[in-house]
Amino acid sequence: MPRAIKKIDRRIWHHPILEFKRGRKIKFYFENQEVEGYEGESVAIALYANGIDVLSWTPEGRPRGAFCMIGKCSSCFMIVDGIPNVRTCREPVREGMHISRQRGLPPIPEIKKRREEKVEEEIIETDFLIIGGGPAGLSAALKAAEYGLRVILVEDHFKLGGQLVKQTHKFFGSKELFGGLRGFQIAETLAKKVMENKNIRVLLETTAYGIFRDGWIGLASKNKHYKVRAKTILFATGAYENYLAFPGNDLPGVMGAGGAQTIMNEYGVKPGNNALVVGAGNVGLIIAYQLLQAGVNVKAIVEIMPQIGGWAVHAAKVRRYGVPIYTQHTIKRVWGEERVEGATIVKVDKKFQPIPGTEKDIECDLVLLAVGLTPDVSLLKQMGAKMAWVPELGGLVAYRTKYMETTIPGVFIAGDVKGIEEATVAMIEGQIAALSAVLRVKKNDQKAIEEREKLVRILEEYRQSPLLARVREGIKKVLIKEGEGA
Repeated sequence: MPRAIKKIDRRIWHHPILEFKRGRKIKFYFENQEVEGYEGESVAIALYANGIDVLSWTPEGRPRGAFCMIGKCSSCFMIVDGIPNVRTCREPVREGMHISRQRGLPPIPEIKKRREEKVEEEIIETDFLIIGGGPAGLSAALKAAEYGLRVILVEDHFKLGGQLVKQTHKFFGSKELFGGLRGFQIAETLAKKVMENKNIRVLLETTAYGIFRDGWIGLASKNKHYKVRAKTILFATGAYENYLAFPGNDLPGVMGAGGAQTIMNEYGVKPGNNALVVGAGNVGLIIAYQLLQAGVNVKAIVEIMPQIGGWAVHAAKVRRYGVPIYTQHTIKRVWGEERVEGATIVKVDKKFQPIPGTEKDIECDLVLLAVGLTPDVSLLKQMGAKMAWVPELGGLVAYRTKYMETTIPGVFIAGDVKGIEEATVAMIEGQIAALSAVLRVKKNDQKAIEEREKLVRILEEYRQSPLLARVREGIKKVLIKEGEGA
């Protein structure tokens, strides 16, 4: 008999900024026990909200829990209605569904009868295919549609917005760049415009799985297969969170900072009660403040560098709450049984080596890793775009022009896939890429040329901040000068 589920409700019912509009209650089954979720939640979120931390076990029997919560890792793989390896952070809850955990390699589902019917297939020809429905992809879709292009926007989630949907801080900048609005408000605005635009067709819960030599792009949803031939393509596939190596780093409760933001800000569920944040860049500082807003006690922030890496305004916010920031410190280990119960931090020397005797134990049930992102370039690599390893941009990225075109003519990039920056940059880049696609399809459109040049200037001015010097150096390493590339 499975162990009875403890009655725990981790949902946030009151928040100083966010209002969580939950749908109707849905009853489903977790290992033959009835649990409740809400319409609009993913399976992983509904389970987490009910106090279920362990989503699977390794072949050796070690528990696994939520980590990235955006479909980029395998930590939330579960068996859903008999189908193994389902990404439950991307699977919406449905009435009466049956969920169970995997132990090691999952069993192959039994095929009771041969299905004669074929999977429905559709062939699509379009001017502009966009892979990724985050800030870059949404901005690109709207700009391309404005110039009359037929746009297909592909997103593997069941909603649009990407990482914007979990950003609660206000954006800096002009009104045109959504200055003064919070990230989730920007996501709602862009998504609504995209869904209402007749030139844009949106394919949700759909994955781009391959680019083929004959020019076709393969897309797959649950019940349908698409073959797409596009005149131009934009990769706006974003990035995934980095991991750290230390004993206990695989325990449930150790997760990416973005994963906690998804749980907390997108779905209104407390990711834990007492948190340790690793990394004092903007992401680490912002997530610490958002945890405090959600009623989570932030025990400390640790940063391996001698100084914080984020903006002083974000650091000041968490310091006002009395949260200590330990610079020249790192995490040494985490301990616990089926969930994090505590962590040990340690001071490091100038060579980033632990100094014996400086260890400090911190009782916590949540360890958030805010240690950077890696661009998701898997499809770009498959397609044959020229790549380079650029640490300043987060790792492996594609060469491209200032107009966001890669070494493959008609193939563009925008957002974190081309190097880790901020959402404002992603939105500007998305528009530049879209205008470049317009000029590939329509050739000499003077209005598009002028608008593109204006956006390039805005982007260059935005990057003049001293805090972005490292990014500027990284861009120099992959920027194709006019006449040298696509």
